[in-house]
Amino acid sequence: MQARPDLAFPLDLDDATADQLAHLLGHYAFRLFLRAAILSGPFDPASMTRYLNAAQAFDLAEKLADLGLARRLPERKYSLAHPARSFGGTLEWYVARELRQRFAFDVAVGLKLRGRGSGGDLDVVAAAEGKLVYIELKSSPPKYLTPSEVRAFFQRVRALRPDVSLFVMDTALRLADKVIPMLEEELGGGREREPVKAARVKRELWAITPHVYAANAQPDLVANIGRAIAEGLRALAPPAP
Repeated sequence: MQARPDLAFPLDLDDATADQLAHLLGHYAFRLFLRAAILSGPFDPASMTRYLNAAQAFDLAEKLADLGLARRLPERKYSLAHPARSFGGTLEWYVARELRQRFAFDVAVGLKLRGRGSGGDLDVVAAAEGKLVYIELKSSPPKYLTPSEVRAFFQRVRALRPDVSLFVMDTALRLADKVIPMLEEELGGGREREPVKAARVKRELWAITPHVYAANAQPDLVANIGRAIAEGLRALAPPAP
């Protein structure tokens, strides 16, 4: 079963507008800007993120307005034309779209998982080279990540049994300080489990196991996801002779 999408734009977005929006979402600063706008209601662009100066923020607000995704208000304020509850659905849409466009994967978002000991939404599920890929996306900074969210991720991995799983945080902050230890602890905790030690693939892209990866958004969110999927698929291959 598929959950109703929670998006900051209409479901019937035309291709040209979708292309322009995806291009904007490819920039980390814009994703921060849009996330803040979603949470704030009517907003002053200059107060949305510290990553942009006032002129850059107003330029992004104008681009949203030109696309029909924001309304201009008095006193140089704006409001989103299609309010969403959170940025998560828009982030899922963007990642899924890029997996289709860049890698020609078959992709679904927001699938409901029902089963004993597991549940919730599967953010992004993709069929890649005949293999199943599951991506958990987090749009909040690492400081808000809770052990229960990490536990739920691994419960869904155990229920779905994908070939490659990704735990992805849309942040420029390091994962090594908090996120990686939490993933290691949850996967390797308990008396009957072997300790788990993640291996750095590059920068903040980590292999928790040969088939479970964690990544942040630097320098490019979708490029990191693509590299993680490639590493996971490569790990499935038989050893070289």
